[in-house]
Amino acid sequence: MFLCGVDQATGKNYEHRKTLIQQRLQFLARYFAVDVLAFAVLSNHTHGVLRNRPDLVKEWSDEEVARRWLHIFPVRKKKGDDDEVPEPNEVEIQMLTGDSAKMKELRSRLSSISWFMRCLAEVIARRANKEDEVTGRFWEGRFKCQPLLDEAALLACMAYVDLNPVRAGIAETPETSQFTSAYERIKATKQRDQDRDSMARRKG
Repeated sequence: MFLCGVDQATGKNYEHRKTLIQQRLQFLARYFAVDVLAFAVLSNHTHGVLRNRPDLVKEWSDEEVARRWLHIFPVRKKKGDDDEVPEPNEVEIQMLTGDSAKMKELRSRLSSISWFMRCLAEVIARRANKEDEVTGRFWEGRFKCQPLLDEAALLACMAYVDLNPVRAGIAETPETSQFTSAYERIKATKQRDQDRDSMARRKG
């Protein structure tokens, strides 16, 4: 099914959902101890190369853990936007930090790829279901995960993910392959070069 593309049967365009998925990945990466090393959002599935960082969570204070969790699962919400939440207040933070067992659980969750993917899938499903006036999952089943045990495997997998739209014929080059980490890295590099050139001209 064309969950995030143009449905050939109905003519409906769901391309905007690719933006939602990319934005949600970026949002979650700010608060989880999970690095998004590569991603590609396609019409009916999403690829991701993720690295969980329990070592980072160990360095966070209880207040930092609570604050991050409350950004993902806020007590208070702005209506209609899952990624726009008020800054957690001290009472909300203390409600979590006062429970040592809960804090231990939250530290584990914040470096969990399973929880990361759960927080991605649930929000996307909720938004798409409202749009389509249906209920249930967005993606057909649970995500599949393959450990990458060395640098060669990591690089090969990142290349596979980055080039997936090119290989599928959706884009001609990585530079035109939107909704991928390759596209974002190339765009950021070009912007950095432009900023550097502009700075050099001002100094000259």
